[in-house]
Amino acid sequence: MNALSDLQATLDPSRKSWVESANDSTHDFSIQNLPFGVFSDKTNHAHRVGVAIGDEIVDLAVLQAAGLLNVSSKTDVFARDTLNDFISLGREAWRSVRIQLSSLLARDNATLRDDAALRSKALVRQSDAQLHLPVQIPGYTDFYSSKEHATNVGSMFRDPKNALLPNWSEMPIGYNGRASSVVVSGTPVQRPNGQLKLPDQERPVFGACRKLDIELETGFVIGGGNALGEPIACAAAEAHIFGMVLLNDWSARDIQQWEYVPLGPFNAKTFATTISPWIVTLDALEPFRVAQPAQEPQPLAYLRHDGKHAFDISLEVTLRPQTAKQATTITRTNFKHMYWTMAQQLAHHTVSGCNTRVGDLMGSGTISGPTADSCGSLLESTWNGKNPLELKEGGTRTFIEDGDELMLAGWCQGDGYRVGFGTCVGEILPARK
Repeated sequence: MNALSDLQATLDPSRKSWVESANDSTHDFSIQNLPFGVFSDKTNHAHRVGVAIGDEIVDLAVLQAAGLLNVSSKTDVFARDTLNDFISLGREAWRSVRIQLSSLLARDNATLRDDAALRSKALVRQSDAQLHLPVQIPGYTDFYSSKEHATNVGSMFRDPKNALLPNWSEMPIGYNGRASSVVVSGTPVQRPNGQLKLPDQERPVFGACRKLDIELETGFVIGGGNALGEPIACAAAEAHIFGMVLLNDWSARDIQQWEYVPLGPFNAKTFATTISPWIVTLDALEPFRVAQPAQEPQPLAYLRHDGKHAFDISLEVTLRPQTAKQATTITRTNFKHMYWTMAQQLAHHTVSGCNTRVGDLMGSGTISGPTADSCGSLLESTWNGKNPLELKEGGTRTFIEDGDELMLAGWCQGDGYRVGFGTCVGEILPARK
């Protein structure tokens, strides 16, 4: 077999694993997935690279030390506290590791399955592990690429007949965020303080954000950067992407409304951005490619690409108040609705000559769909607080309150298997006094 057919075999819907939990058609971490992350556990506090399979984590450093995982590196890239060194090896190395792992974990492969001593070292139950930020993030950019979201916001705050600004349909709009405040799922988020301009007051006041919101997004992680002054072509952009995560771009709407003119978001966005701990590779997402929405007008030449560059990823958000046992689903949408693709975002980001680096994070922008229940933010779903959402156990929400836990989930559903992202969770703590 050649490398391409070996890679295709990892996507075979009929392939099953001897890790039985991975064979549940509703489990995020099937053998067709094999997402990468960084973890530690109760008996080994060292951070190292792992891959999720069912309810387990495969310790790649153990497999490499045992000679079961060949990597094109003279050093142990898996005994690291980030994925950056491994990612730096390039796409052929990522694919080689995926192929080897898929084979080792396949139901009919006895090499690791029947070696009880090695298996006990190489597999760690996810319930016994702590997950960490998977990459060192040199830079973070957030886009604004959902036509439905941009139209909703433009209708809310401007003229509904001219909701989209003229440049929106010509290029992926974005802003440079703050990489230092990107945190991993499970990290509590403190309500931010800032300047608020109240409608009945001439000057701003200082205080805690009163309109704290989520933005349901995905993010992609750069796997191969570009040199300063050398743009990445749209047709080649996906080869520079290692994989995708779920991303919650927490937003202080009242702080944002006052500060964003004339240069855009600042403190309203920089206090925290939460990402999921597992990075799902583009190879795992390959079977779920779909055509992106029609783009009118036709983009300029540097933003054009042939083929299908959207992905059918189901997404949902739940909200659970601190005193509630049950969470309320507040949105269901799909990544396939995004107007601008990841390839176009990366091509536009670098067209001026901006360089990117391994581990850079690019947020999709809020992902909203065409229906009322598919809004990716509370700003939209409550129409800036005018239409409160009813919660399962009573009460309502217009924006997020202290103690609320927000959880993002995302998955691609295959024939008898699922390629999922796990969850992206954050609980809101009160503002600092």
